[in-house]
Amino acid sequence: MSAVGDGVRSYHESEDAVLLRQRQRRRYFYETLARVVAARVPAGSSVLDIGCGGGELLRALAPSRGVGIDLSAKAIARARAQAGGANLHFFEGDGSDPALLDRVGGPFDTIVLVNVVAQLDDVQRCFEALARVCHPRTRILVYSYSRLWQPILRAGEWLGLKHKAPDESWLPPEEVRNMLELADYELVLSDRALVMPVGVPVVSDLLNRYVGRLPILSGLSLMYGLIARPAAHRFVGARTRTPSVSVIIPCRNEAGHIAPLVSRLPRLPPNSEFIFVEGNSTDDTEAVIRGAIEANPDRPLRFLKQTGRGKGDAVRLGFQEARGELLLILDSDMGVAPEDVEKFVEALVRGKGEMINGSRLVYPMEGQAMRFLNLVANKFFALLFSWLLGQQVRDTLCGTKALYRADYERIAANRAFFGDFDPFGDFDLLFGAARLNLRIVDLAVRYHERRYGETNISRFRHGLLLLRMSLFAARKLKFV
Repeated sequence: MSAVGDGVRSYHESEDAVLLRQRQRRRYFYETLARVVAARVPAGSSVLDIGCGGGELLRALAPSRGVGIDLSAKAIARARAQAGGANLHFFEGDGSDPALLDRVGGPFDTIVLVNVVAQLDDVQRCFEALARVCHPRTRILVYSYSRLWQPILRAGEWLGLKHKAPDESWLPPEEVRNMLELADYELVLSDRALVMPVGVPVVSDLLNRYVGRLPILSGLSLMYGLIARPAAHRFVGARTRTPSVSVIIPCRNEAGHIAPLVSRLPRLPPNSEFIFVEGNSTDDTEAVIRGAIEANPDRPLRFLKQTGRGKGDAVRLGFQEARGELLLILDSDMGVAPEDVEKFVEALVRGKGEMINGSRLVYPMEGQAMRFLNLVANKFFALLFSWLLGQQVRDTLCGTKALYRADYERIAANRAFFGDFDPFGDFDLLFGAARLNLRIVDLAVRYHERRYGETNISRFRHGLLLLRMSLFAARKLKFV
């Protein structure tokens, strides 16, 4: 049974010329919407566009391989004529038809449904059918009109400013999210765009790029977006073993922590390793690490000498040399207990998220583990980053994070999007994960007091740096 009604098909066939003229008149709206969607599609993705029309959006996304499906033979003929490259392919038909989906050559990295769900007879059935062209990292992007704008758009139709559409379902985002979940998808993040759909020089861009992206004001947007991924249990049967793990332990002036840390490192799956990365210490951290490795020949311990500076440089060196399929950062000051490594690995392996982020702000902290001003700053940046990333991140400054090597390699390949600006290593991962629409999940950990030396973090200098990094990320992730 098709998820699209015959009335929708006949409407798009009979009104093709009118819809094309309307698209030309509303060029600002469509170009701005394409820019917003493109910001959510990583470069080099393979893309399936359901309801592609004449292929304008698919061309704007510049996929490595793009497939468009539309009901209208006229629109598909126009899309094929304007394809402009061998990497774009167009099919006439119902994008929720399993037989057609089997022909288009999936799976795809990204599946886009823009202004489509309102015209489907059975939205959940469409989502279920799309599972056959998904892989574990596929992202479903759904953009549709906000119900808040229904009377305005209806008035536009009555005044002749907008072509009258067939009967549509004005589905709120909560309902679409529920249908995604019933079809075995999980929400990654939500989006809002276009508070000003009409092009007025300077004013429209100011409102849409900046003002309309701010909290509360974004609720006035014409469009809402939902980005979802296939539920992890869909692919559980494909996993035959627990993957190997590389734990990266950056060290600078941590000589007093090395011996107790090594004694508490957990047992991990076969072929796993713990990599100590040391550089620029003024104490004997390097000698202590080398001694610990010699004293524990039965443990998979490695040492790397950092030639650059900063934790971010140490993390990138460790990831570059790591052999494991899962990558994890563990701070050497044991603020996060080494035993907690197993919890991060388990959360990744069970598919709870694609980046597991430690959160120290849930349980009571030990002694002077975090000063008052640090705690205030952490809570402020948690709110800021949750808005920036579109996902809840309670603790941006916790050094313990875990992700798959394959996802890190994708983040590294897209690093030019943000630039190499992060001296900590944490934000390079968080911003990169958000750019790829990876699901970020907080994992609560207890935060322990430092037993040796002093923190390498400068509260005020690094706080200002974090603020500048946040503003930079806002320009890349929000103000698009």
